[in-house]
Amino acid sequence: MFNEQELELLISGLPDVDIDDLANNTEYKMYSKTSAQIQWFWRALRSFEPEDRAKFLQFVTGTSKVPLQGFASLEGMNGIQKFSIHMDCRGGDRLPAAHTCFNQLDLPQYESYEKLRDSLLMAIRECTEGFGFA
Repeated sequence: MFNEQELELLISGLPDVDIDDLANNTEYKMYSKTSAQIQWFWRALRSFEPEDRAKFLQFVTGTSKVPLQGFASLEGMNGIQKFSIHMDCRGGDRLPAAHTCFNQLDLPQYESYEKLRDSLLMAIRECTEGFGFA
């Protein structure tokens, strides 16, 4: 038998977003782990308050909860689907975009950490209502 906390954990996943686990289970398209924008991205995510980390997770995956077995077991439309960051080559004046079915973030080539962090926060705080096409 499960107690209340165990049942909630089983149903909802882990309440804390483990940034290291997410980083270790991330794939990159047209970026690499050493790209400036990727380094800034992880720095920004680590600087977020827990509420904004949950909003980020909701923004890119469609759920604010971590899978019970961590990000290695993150599921997308076709089963297990790692989080991925794709380069958005359309300019640094755009906000990051997400594809929740694929656990994918399209990240523009921002020219500074501050611009990346501010744009990411704006996207996760303002662009989370419902579904749509861009």
